[in-house]
Amino acid sequence: MATATQSKTKFKVFPLADRVAIRPIEETEQMKGGLYIPDTAKEKPIQGEIIAVGPGRREKGELVPLEVKVGDRVVYGKYSGTQVELEGEEIILIKESDVIAKLG
Repeated sequence: MATATQSKTKFKVFPLADRVAIRPIEETEQMKGGLYIPDTAKEKPIQGEIIAVGPGRREKGELVPLEVKVGDRVVYGKYSGTQVELEGEEIILIKESDVIAKLG
């Protein structure tokens, strides 16, 4: 008889082509007067940290590597990419061209 075992699997994200996986960085907000703003009313974050990158895009048969790397903090388009949730963590998958700037 088979028994179920509990294992805590940590997913890894491997973007394809010229896509990157970003962990959004929530901006901390100081609320004056004890006001509570629900998550649904907050603006979507536009900054994040790159947690995985794809191999690059193909141009004329050659592989062109990405300009960003894991660990870079970036600004991206507000409504860019696809939002997914893995093990309770929000991740956004976007094309490198949707990255607007790297933060220093």
